[in-house]
Amino acid sequence: MKIAIGCDHAAYEMKEAVKEKLLREGYEVTDVGCDSTESVDYPKYGHAVGKLVASGEVEKGIAICGTGIGISIAANKVPGVRAGVVHSVETAHWTKNHNDANVLCFGARVVDLDTAFAMVDEWLSTEFAGGKHLRRINEIEDLDF
Repeated sequence: MKIAIGCDHAAYEMKEAVKEKLLREGYEVTDVGCDSTESVDYPKYGHAVGKLVASGEVEKGIAICGTGIGISIAANKVPGVRAGVVHSVETAHWTKNHNDANVLCFGARVVDLDTAFAMVDEWLSTEFAGGKHLRRINEIEDLDF
């Protein structure tokens, strides 16, 4: 599976750790940056992850900033992206199971590395439930214009 990953400066170290974990597990990872802890603006990186997912170049994306909120807003500007902010294993499960999120977002300032790893594992292993949730996803897709 191909996964895009991106972050801002606040999440650089966490992104690097998550990327290494994914590579060890056999995922193909496209890193869109950033590449240091020097201050950068998160919209560029959230949008880059979203564009790769929406284009089909990668199957999923992970975007990390200080809280996960700003970078998710940027990723969600790309039509076809459903970026969900999570802060626990439970929210990672539901963002995939009910919302079929194709971009996982979280904050390096609000979750520790072990929680981040567990959230990524849960999100990657959870299937979309479909059914009534598919109807709702289709309603969301109809909002794109």
